[in-house]
Amino acid sequence: MRAAVVLLALCATLATAQFNTHQWADRSGIVHLFEWKWDDIAAECENFLAPHGYAGVQVSPPTENAVIGGRPWWERYQPMSYRLETRSGTEAQFASMVRRCNEVGVRIYVDLVINHMADLAGWGGTAGSTADRPNFSFPGVPFSVTDFNPPCVITNYNDPIMVRNCQLGSLPDLNQGVPWVRDKVVDLMNHLIGLGVAGFRMDAVKHMWPGDLQAIYSRMNNLPTSHGFPPNARPFITQEVIDLGGEAIGKNEYTHLGTVTEFRFSAEIGRAFRGHNQLRWLYNWGPEWGFLPSHLGLVFVDNHDNQRGHGAGGEEVLTHKVPKNYKMATAFMLAHPYGIPRVMSSFFFNDGDQGPPSDGDGNLSSPIINADDSCGGGWACEHRWRQIYNMVGFRNAVSGTSLNDWWDNGGNQIAFCRGGRGFVAFNLEGHDLNQNLQTCLPAGTYCDVISGSKSGSSCTGASVTVGGDGRANIFISANADDGVLAIHANVSILESI
Repeated sequence: MRAAVVLLALCATLATAQFNTHQWADRSGIVHLFEWKWDDIAAECENFLAPHGYAGVQVSPPTENAVIGGRPWWERYQPMSYRLETRSGTEAQFASMVRRCNEVGVRIYVDLVINHMADLAGWGGTAGSTADRPNFSFPGVPFSVTDFNPPCVITNYNDPIMVRNCQLGSLPDLNQGVPWVRDKVVDLMNHLIGLGVAGFRMDAVKHMWPGDLQAIYSRMNNLPTSHGFPPNARPFITQEVIDLGGEAIGKNEYTHLGTVTEFRFSAEIGRAFRGHNQLRWLYNWGPEWGFLPSHLGLVFVDNHDNQRGHGAGGEEVLTHKVPKNYKMATAFMLAHPYGIPRVMSSFFFNDGDQGPPSDGDGNLSSPIINADDSCGGGWACEHRWRQIYNMVGFRNAVSGTSLNDWWDNGGNQIAFCRGGRGFVAFNLEGHDLNQNLQTCLPAGTYCDVISGSKSGSSCTGASVTVGGDGRANIFISANADDGVLAIHANVSILESI
């Protein structure tokens, strides 16, 4: 009997290992603070993310990268060594950021590049490392030619062996089957775990063999209890696998190892909220669309790659450059129960290579925080848009509920409830939405968290009065700035008598 109990406990541990985000119970939503400095992220955790209910931050790769002329954003994805020194800061600053964010309940997830090393290594690295790229020598790790796959370039994505054993572009392709490579990667991951990170976003996973990754992940340490993690907690893993269907390597080949980035979600939500697919079809949004099961899919409207036309989704991908539709799509993502949501926080760019805001010497510039909580200085900071951070609050308020009472007009006006805790409506038609709809909320007056916020006993934006039958008149003008209305139980300002 005792052996059976132990076996059941082991199975339960394996079933949840690397899938648990370790987010605080009253929080949700990961925000990708793309190219932010560590000190700025720490301050953002304390001053904005925690007070507004965000649960975690994905940070840019913290390992030393090649210094490339013009300082494009993608230099961060060309590792020179596994030292923790980049334009975002030093190892000490990274460690301080992780601790400060953990202390206020915001988890840190590291974007980790272990598939390859730098191709453009001639200017050296951000920590001073040098490399002999033609001879596959990276003494900063150190890696030598025996640690890499023989040079070949991927020319056929229908050949899974080529995709995993050849170079992505001209990036030197590490062989994760080599014990020394595994040792160095495991050392890096365990060092980061020791500093208190909650998990990893693994870059370019389809270019690595699942068996090699399993061997690496199995050697990760448990998360440290000194950073507020429970005993025996395993690091969260999400894996970048670009899969829109029809390729030789699919996302399901990696789901036994951790969660996977659901790129089909990004493509389809963009298609819908650009008006290329009617919103009424979103009634069964989730696995019936070919998506992963909800607990396995990390979902996003856009990411740092596909907002620049890289990755997957093409012209259907929505970005901050189409603000009304982008806010609507993000609101839908956060209102719907499917998936593990990640919000993008960008900088403005004119071309796909442009790097983040920086001074004349290439040092990263800090976001300027304006009086209305928006950002300046070249930073978009979508996570600070009221329509987005208030929907994080909506998601927190409806936690644990399912979707119910779906309504649509047979076209591009939709609405639904989340249990008896929240209601949201969308209008992408060329005419007003003006309907008496079931909100599933108790009678009372509620603040619309899209047009404003609750402030004391009043609303800074519109309000909605719900009757005793749970119904309310819902109005969204065709010319509205946002095309969304959302109310929830935590923004009630007046109970009906």
